Amino acid sequence: MVTQKLEEMRSNLDRIDRRLVETLEERLRAVAEIARLKAEGLPFLRDHEREARLLGRVEDWARELGIDEFRTQEIFREVIAMSLKAQEEALLKREQAQRSARTAHRVSFQGTFGAYSHIAARKYFANRATQIEFVGFPTFAEALEEAENGAAGYAFLPIENTTAGSINETYDLLQRTELRIVGEEILQVRHCLAATEVVEVSAVRRVLSHPQALQQCSAFLRTLKGAEAVAFEDTAAAARAVREAGDALQAAIASEEAAELAGLEIIARDIANQTENWTRFVVISGIEMELDPRIAAKTSLVFTTKHHHGALARCLEILADHDLNLSKLESRPVPRRPWEYLFYVDFEGALSSEPAALAVAELRRDCPYFKVLGSYPARTTAAGAVDRL
Repeated sequence: MVTQKLEEMRSNLDRIDRRLVETLEERLRAVAEIARLKAEGLPFLRDHEREARLLGRVEDWARELGIDEFRTQEIFREVIAMSLKAQEEALLKREQAQRSARTAHRVSFQGTFGAYSHIAARKYFANRATQIEFVGFPTFAEALEEAENGAAGYAFLPIENTTAGSINETYDLLQRTELRIVGEEILQVRHCLAATEVVEVSAVRRVLSHPQALQQCSAFLRTLKGAEAVAFEDTAAAARAVREAGDALQAAIASEEAAELAGLEIIARDIANQTENWTRFVVISGIEMELDPRIAAKTSLVFTTKHHHGALARCLEILADHDLNLSKLESRPVPRRPWEYLFYVDFEGALSSEPAALAVAELRRDCPYFKVLGSYPARTTAAGAVDRL
């Protein structure tokens, strides 16, 4: 009998405790609404005078009901602290949402307006070009940092070129960042030689451009007897430097658009070693992107293998066993660990698909280090052909 009575009393106590929690939740909802109003113009978050008045009333209520005044006040101090934290979180979420809305329309890239990265970024974001702000930076690292610290929604970096090969700095940055690849773009690079006025190409004595552009036009440069090749931070900046120098015997290797922006005359077109000169760029972001299953996708990984015979072959076998088509395999030395390598792999397919998810789970188990760099809509096939649609 006593046991049954005790259980009934405990059940009643549970109901009272639940009402206490429900009342606390109701208070927090009211606090969230107050936080919203404060965000619309009040210059303060915490009202110390109101808190003091509330604690005074709590003390009076406790005394009136015959319960411990001190402990009741202490409980309410915790309730106030909890409410203040809820207000701070509500305001922070609001600020983050506002900031995300602003920075989602900001794209950072290496170089200046007219550089190939800028042209490719405009191509990728063409469907909302009027809403996008493009911001150039001197280095790849600075462009990526802008996205990492939330000042930009996306960083846009070149990752490989059909003439010069992989851009190792971008691979190294991808391995270290917490952001992911959310897209890619392909741009045909058509190098021009531009000068302040129309002169004979053979008269040019100094050629300015980005080191990769100079490398991609090395055969043409060899025909310019006595001309000095000068490395510059990017092709568009080289074009502007030629404009500012005002020397007709200086020229820049740049895009036609960069030359026009700098007010230069094009004196030679299509001067790259290879006519099929394409650069692949990646879009890097912390903004979640949902892949449409109807669109061809690509997934990029980086991993290390165990130090034994056939370890890499085993990793590639896992992808093959799940019918995942490999589109790229690149190795890079592991920093400060001689003769050890990071392997960068791209395969066709979205990470959300069952074959890819199963393969990735197996690779995680087998690889000492494993990281997904991103899963995103594909613009190239395994054969390296460009999707021109």
